[in-house]
Amino acid sequence: MENTTTTTYRQTLAPETDAEVRSLHAMCLNESHLSLPWWHNLPYLAVGILFGIVLVKGEIISWFRIQEMFRLESFHMYGVIGTAVVVGAAAVFLIKKLRLRTVYGEPITFGKKPFNKGQVIGGLLFGLGWAMTGACPGPLFAQIGTGATVIVVALLSAIAGTWCYGYWRERLPH
Repeated sequence: MENTTTTTYRQTLAPETDAEVRSLHAMCLNESHLSLPWWHNLPYLAVGILFGIVLVKGEIISWFRIQEMFRLESFHMYGVIGTAVVVGAAAVFLIKKLRLRTVYGEPITFGKKPFNKGQVIGGLLFGLGWAMTGACPGPLFAQIGTGATVIVVALLSAIAGTWCYGYWRERLPH
């Protein structure tokens, strides 16, 4: 149960300030307050497996395709990434325009995030790691699933990098 000081403090914050403060400590601003049984996650597992199959069949996880992209030798990956950006932007536009809700009726909100130099530094580190390993965090499991077990090193590195970020987050440029 919340005390009155916490409730009063939250009520005085502007919505965008509240979202900004919560974004520093929350995994997602659209956190659900529902408690559902474990089997409600099975459709998400099925979609994830389907997504992995699409990544494999579309050669998105191919080290050679990724190297072609970074060497500017092929349009394949740029086409895939560009298509994902267009589809994502259209989806966000429709969600906002139609005021769509989750399947459980909860509102979907998008908080404003300020730009900072840490995003540039993080993006450069991400791109460097992607170019060196040929592994983006999304398809890591699909790459391991196809038998590229050396990608376990990239997976462990991604986990270690995430842990380091969480540990030193307060001292990093935000």
